[in-house]
Amino acid sequence: MLCNRYLYFPCPLSFKRSVRPINHLIVRSLYGISHLQTMEFDEINKHKSSLDFLTHKPYTPPSWASHLNPLPSHHFSLGHLPTPIHPWKLPNLPNGTELWLKRDDLSGMQLSGNKVRKLEFLMADAVANGADCIITIGGIQSNHCRATAVAAKYLNLDCYLILRTSKVLVDQDPGLTGNLLVERLIGAHVQLISKEEYAQIGSVTLTNILKEKLLKEGRKPYVIPVGGSNPIGTWGYIEATREIEQQVQASTGRLKFDDIVVACGSGGTIAGLSLGSWLGTLKAKVHAYCVCDDPDYFYNFVQALTDGLKAGVNSSDIVDIQNAKGLGYAMNTSDELQFVREVATATGVVLDPVYSGKAAYGMMKDMKENPEKWEGRRILFIHTGGLLGLYDKVDQMAPLVKNWSRMDVDESVPRNDGIGKMF
Repeated sequence: MLCNRYLYFPCPLSFKRSVRPINHLIVRSLYGISHLQTMEFDEINKHKSSLDFLTHKPYTPPSWASHLNPLPSHHFSLGHLPTPIHPWKLPNLPNGTELWLKRDDLSGMQLSGNKVRKLEFLMADAVANGADCIITIGGIQSNHCRATAVAAKYLNLDCYLILRTSKVLVDQDPGLTGNLLVERLIGAHVQLISKEEYAQIGSVTLTNILKEKLLKEGRKPYVIPVGGSNPIGTWGYIEATREIEQQVQASTGRLKFDDIVVACGSGGTIAGLSLGSWLGTLKAKVHAYCVCDDPDYFYNFVQALTDGLKAGVNSSDIVDIQNAKGLGYAMNTSDELQFVREVATATGVVLDPVYSGKAAYGMMKDMKENPEKWEGRRILFIHTGGLLGLYDKVDQMAPLVKNWSRMDVDESVPRNDGIGKMF
């Protein structure tokens, strides 16, 4: 495979990259002078886009999505995009199956994962509506809530988080594990609600209660729903589909994906991906592995989102949704955690156990049970991030990672004070 580092595709180890400046690269025999000019243009654009971070920009949708409504007029540049695509050598794939990985876990650090794409549009809408603070809601280790809090602070907005926890812990300090550390460090206002109260009252009513309270205090709150999953947020992954299209086109025909696989937790990501793949040029079959609720719930939810965009499609036509919930949302079996460890050991890719870990586990289980369904297909798996949530699983992971020992230094090795300086 030919290598072009400007297209965000991997280069085989046997192909040596030039370390000389771009204007001295000898690529005529491989690409021709027109391709050299394209590479120079891409290099300029890459540096230009890095200066666009946190800017508020007019938005032009893909031509194939221009009939959708509402159409966003602006978006913020919040993510480090495009995210790379590279081969993913998971063991035990069916015969002829080729697996690639879209690294949306690399879209940022504090503001990372799939949520940043939705927030680029949601935050633009919040600013357009004159908001001075953001309200959102989720689980105690919600990646969405952490990303929303960071995005809000980037844009000089206050953020109020309603976090769902157990009734045993709802009156206690929630601690500083994982996403909570980032949220509290940047000054987000954290309010706890028990899972039981959440189930009885619902996220919409809870956020509206807080909204009314802030309005009475003279604030201008903007509510973002669970996971940022509404018609505006859906544009994040409609736009991501265009990004994948551009990466496929840049591969000059070497890549054409048959399937796209992704985790589903609130529904907005799969709605955008599925709609984009259906309307655009990808035409890949989207498989979603839901980590909460059930497939019927998400078929209905995706239908509501696409109806909200006046897309005129049936959710059952554009996405295949399977159950990967296991023991329940954010709960893991030992087999699932063992799988996360094995993938990390084999490939260096760390999956979060709540979303992408369960989705990949569900995909591999389906491949084992139905290999003929996947044989000979080229699959793109979307890594949606969530690494910080892994810290909430340290007690469960500890028995699986015992690969340490004290270094054994023979007594015959000379020892002299001051030789091994530490600074």
